[in-house]
Amino acid sequence: MKPPAFAYRAPESLQEALSLLADHGDEAKVLAGGQSLIPLLSLRLARPTVLVDLARIPGMASISESDGWLVMGSMVREGHAERAPLVGRLAPLLSAALPFIGHPAIRSRGTVGGSLAHADPAAELPAVALATDAQLVATSAARGKRTLPAADFFRGFFETALETDEILTEIRLPPLSEGTGVCFQEVARRHGDFAMVGLAASVRLANGTIADAHLALTGVAPQPIRASEAELALIGASPTKAVFEEAGQLATRGLTPPSDLHGSSGYRTVVAQVLVRRALRVAALKAGADYEELDSGRGDLR
Repeated sequence: MKPPAFAYRAPESLQEALSLLADHGDEAKVLAGGQSLIPLLSLRLARPTVLVDLARIPGMASISESDGWLVMGSMVREGHAERAPLVGRLAPLLSAALPFIGHPAIRSRGTVGGSLAHADPAAELPAVALATDAQLVATSAARGKRTLPAADFFRGFFETALETDEILTEIRLPPLSEGTGVCFQEVARRHGDFAMVGLAASVRLANGTIADAHLALTGVAPQPIRASEAELALIGASPTKAVFEEAGQLATRGLTPPSDLHGSSGYRTVVAQVLVRRALRVAALKAGADYEELDSGRGDLR
């Protein structure tokens, strides 16, 4: 398997990279980590005439805090983010999802921004971005910066709101409110594979009831989706097994997940319902819910 011929460019500034994209349009492809793009090139499923490698651009792999927000450059390696104490403190849902991505060798090269911009419908990080209401900063030479909410960023199968002359340069995750618990779960054929179904979840409790809940599913549609109906039903309810059971049903109502050799649409629907119940239970416990009320047995995890 050999890639088609292309010109390789390794700009040493963001402006140089943006100029290359402006000059070459959709004939250019950005190389952020290469864990998805290089196989696509080798299979000749992608045929850019110019490859723009972002690895040498300074300042794009920073991790910082700003008014409680986690701010990351798009070239932060997934393995670096996984080990960063600041990520664990400010964005525990991201920390929970990162170990599910491939294997350590893959995470040592793959980047957070690369995964988001690639927008694989079975990937973990798009679901995390959606569940956390992340803000994604896109930059172009002609228009400068614009900030996109994650809800508007993912458009469809491997499709985002990025224009051909734009680079995803920064990811911003808002602070968690007090009393919030998080959980990321997925089902895959084996660890490191893309998920058949995955779920990013957060639950905020106040006075013993659910004040807020975020649920984002991956692997069930052409792009990650928020289970908005289930979220609304959870608000004001007590964190109980029956409530989470109903949320699992609501989260999959109207969904028609894809079928393939790994699992049918019906199977993926059932898996999604189970993951909703499991993740809500774990997140609620982390938020301070009463353990006995949630039933410590495995009956609710079937």
